[in-house]
Amino acid sequence: MNWRRALQLFLVALPIFCIDYITKALVDFYIQPMHYAASVFPYGGVPIFHNFFGIDFCLNHVANRGAAWGIFSKMQEPLLILRIVVIIGLAIYMARSAKAALYHTPLTLILTGAISNVVDYFIYGHVIDMFHFIFWGYSYPVFNVADAAIFCGIAWIFLHSFSMKKRHVPSTL
Repeated sequence: MNWRRALQLFLVALPIFCIDYITKALVDFYIQPMHYAASVFPYGGVPIFHNFFGIDFCLNHVANRGAAWGIFSKMQEPLLILRIVVIIGLAIYMARSAKAALYHTPLTLILTGAISNVVDYFIYGHVIDMFHFIFWGYSYPVFNVADAAIFCGIAWIFLHSFSMKKRHVPSTL
């Protein structure tokens, strides 16, 4: 990867990292941590909209001490080490693999989100999640900007690889 491409990817990563950092700092400063015992919308958070075609959205302060949706919350240090190893491996793959060139932007989204969540561990001792959606009574797991970046990167790779396979299927006619 040349320096111009690296700079372009950095300019993709920097705003995502900054927005994630700022939103987490604001939530940490202004919103009390969520108490799941509160069963009434907005669950101790800040309501954004309520019953908009059956969808509720609020900002909450959730301390996520585990991985996705809080799993492995009793294993913070091993998860931290695993995250750092994955970040280093992904960065090396992006820098050295010719195959990664097609996926530089989505891999940058994943890498930025992962780095941002690791930085949270060092600042707060956990990851701060804040976006809480309730879809027609189903409370979707609370997430943050970094999680959204990781999801978008994974979805981008999945959709791109699916479309590439579809284009390369030999015709039977």
